[in-house]
Amino acid sequence: MTIFTQQKIKNMKPISRRKFVKDSIKATTAAAMVMPLGLNAEPVVCVDTDHKENSSPFQFAQIPLPYAYTALEPHIDAMTMEIHYTKHHAAYVKNVNDAIAAEKISYENEKDFFANASKLSAKAKNNSGGTWNHNFFWQVMKANGGGAPTGKIGDAINGSFSSFDKFKEEFTKAAMGRFGSGWAWLINDGGKLKIGSTANQDNPMMDTSELKGTPLLALDVWEHAYYLKYQNKRNEYVASWWNLVNWDEVAKRLG
Repeated sequence: MTIFTQQKIKNMKPISRRKFVKDSIKATTAAAMVMPLGLNAEPVVCVDTDHKENSSPFQFAQIPLPYAYTALEPHIDAMTMEIHYTKHHAAYVKNVNDAIAAEKISYENEKDFFANASKLSAKAKNNSGGTWNHNFFWQVMKANGGGAPTGKIGDAINGSFSSFDKFKEEFTKAAMGRFGSGWAWLINDGGKLKIGSTANQDNPMMDTSELKGTPLLALDVWEHAYYLKYQNKRNEYVASWWNLVNWDEVAKRLG
């Protein structure tokens, strides 16, 4: 041992047991934080030394609400909107991301996630649907919406259902005919528009759904979407909702 080393050791302050334990905990916590947490979207990824940065698992996210909670009144009341968005929707997002982490789910995006819905646990499937369906639902509504659509989407609806009134009748029937909780949909199935419904938080992109296609319009008919204002009168909720349809967004989805 050199004189220099001896001097360094001599000058070092003794470390108490408490400080040693505290510093060890800090070091262990810091090491754990560098490991990917993989919130409900993909499996935990091991560190790959061939890449500069660790790749993060895919996660679902809740979009910012496009309008104020009061914006859709009187058709959807502010309290329902706030509870629906901050409680129900937020819970779906947390739960699906928790499932992705716990189950090490490795799909890279929403499309792949739903294409493999049959392979998912009930928690991952239901909550991924709940997250995506609500993100979609908020966007296909707006204040002072509704009316008969024009342009390309109007032509497509008239061509597929003979008239807007007939389309509205069939869509309402799908919403009213869904027993229990679920959704009514207008979808594009290979260039043909179709109407149907799904149970619970299923959607037409899932490989488990009987109704398959690209969603253009959706209506949430879970009781929590309307019960505070309409109680058990789903028919009144559906009739009022037509005043909120954002046809610009629907047309955008049609392409």
